[in-house]
Amino acid sequence: MRQERKPKISASRKLMLKSLMVAKAKEELEQEVVVKEEEKHNYLSERAPPLNTSGLSLGQLQDLCRELHCKIDVVDEERYDIEAKVMLNKREIKDLNIKVLDLRGKFKRPNLRRVRVSADAILRSLLGSKHKVSMDLRANLKSVKKEDTEKKRPAEDSDWRKNVEAMSGMEGRKKMFDAAKGPTQ
Repeated sequence: MRQERKPKISASRKLMLKSLMVAKAKEELEQEVVVKEEEKHNYLSERAPPLNTSGLSLGQLQDLCRELHCKIDVVDEERYDIEAKVMLNKREIKDLNIKVLDLRGKFKRPNLRRVRVSADAILRSLLGSKHKVSMDLRANLKSVKKEDTEKKRPAEDSDWRKNVEAMSGMEGRKKMFDAAKGPTQ
């Protein structure tokens, strides 16, 4: 018999711990948002100090505008370069994901048809114009003369139909039985 184990933590305690963990995670997320907002504000205050346009002449305002336009151009160039790098990286990631899926074999492979190809054709396709050796397998076989094989056979085995007719019926079985015993005395 198998005894059921009692859980180490009761269900109410488990529920209380889950709710505490959720509350703590929510609190940390709120703190993270506040910290990011502060970092953003500090970065902008360093990079873009407030403009003081009061008391400037028309020439000074035009110089300030030209200066701001130059800074904007530099920032736009940096942004464009970064966007180009991001697009390139996304394309690489996509290609690598496709390669990974191909290597895993999650795509459906088509059914391949059998094609009969001779050994010569295979060698020709592999070796190209270098292929000069033919794969004639029968050329290397030993030649056997028919006359030799016919001489070795006994004459009574030459016509199998006669043997079958002779051995059929009870007489044939008696002959086989007598032959197995050996010569009668």
